[in-house]
Amino acid sequence: MSKPVPSTCRTTNWSAYNAALRQRGSLLVWLDPEMDWLAVPRGRRGRPATFSDAAIQTCLTLKALFGLPLRQATGLVASLLKLAGLDWAVPDFEPRSADARAA
Repeated sequence: MSKPVPSTCRTTNWSAYNAALRQRGSLLVWLDPEMDWLAVPRGRRGRPATFSDAAIQTCLTLKALFGLPLRQATGLVASLLKLAGLDWAVPDFEPRSADARAA
């Protein structure tokens, strides 16, 4: 049995080929400025949530996507918010009291 002949592709449009290779490395993160980043009071007993579920899911999705520890994920989210020009607080995952965060 003979081996299959590999197909030969010739690139004739190098500028389009180079642009396509550059596009593969592109990363687009879209943050909606009208998104509820902070939690809405729910009227339940106990400590109120600080951040919305969407904010927590955004942080944890970026953490899982890039395989980052939590501290590095918060740094990534902080830099993305800064690049987007959004003055939002970043969820920190440390079990501190609200008084310690304000200091």
